[in-house]
Amino acid sequence: MSPVAQDPLKRALDILVAGGALLFFAPLLLLVAVLIKLETPGPVLFRQTRGGLNGNPFTIYKFRSMRCQENGARVVQARRDDDRITPIGRVLRKTSIDELPQLLNVLRGDMSLVGPRPHALAHDEQYGAIIANYRLRFRARPGLTGLAQIRGLRGGTSALEAMAARVEADNAYIEQWTLGGDVKILLLTLPHLLLAENAY
Repeated sequence: MSPVAQDPLKRALDILVAGGALLFFAPLLLLVAVLIKLETPGPVLFRQTRGGLNGNPFTIYKFRSMRCQENGARVVQARRDDDRITPIGRVLRKTSIDELPQLLNVLRGDMSLVGPRPHALAHDEQYGAIIANYRLRFRARPGLTGLAQIRGLRGGTSALEAMAARVEADNAYIEQWTLGGDVKILLLTLPHLLLAENAY
């Protein structure tokens, strides 16, 4: 197993920061939950099976931002001006607030604060068949943020080249991993969230 997947200090950082963040954001999480319930019928949380460490599946949590979701063999990525996204959901996605429930995934050990972003199983199967080094990204726990995200490689990946660039960044992160590098990525994530044009 790679060092990034078994380092005890990385895991300690995950638990400390995720636990503190959940406490800090608790009022916001409650407010968002109420707004989602008032806006459209359905659950507050969206659950989907995604590929994790060593390719093992896990259930990811997000605030529901769409009127309908997919969890089957065919997964349609959100597009710009996607009519499935609710008005509140659009704000949540633009600010990445919809991702905050994944702090629970970090506490459970399904995810890390920093690592390759997890994809739906259908996308793992699709891109794993056509991108040679795709499955090497499973050497690390998936992350809330990662090297690919601070390089601007987030959002939809309609072009094969875009996914290949993301995979290259994910594998570079794993191979060059340091705890200090994780801290740097975390610090750089906020301005990228605020300035990114491809979050929708």
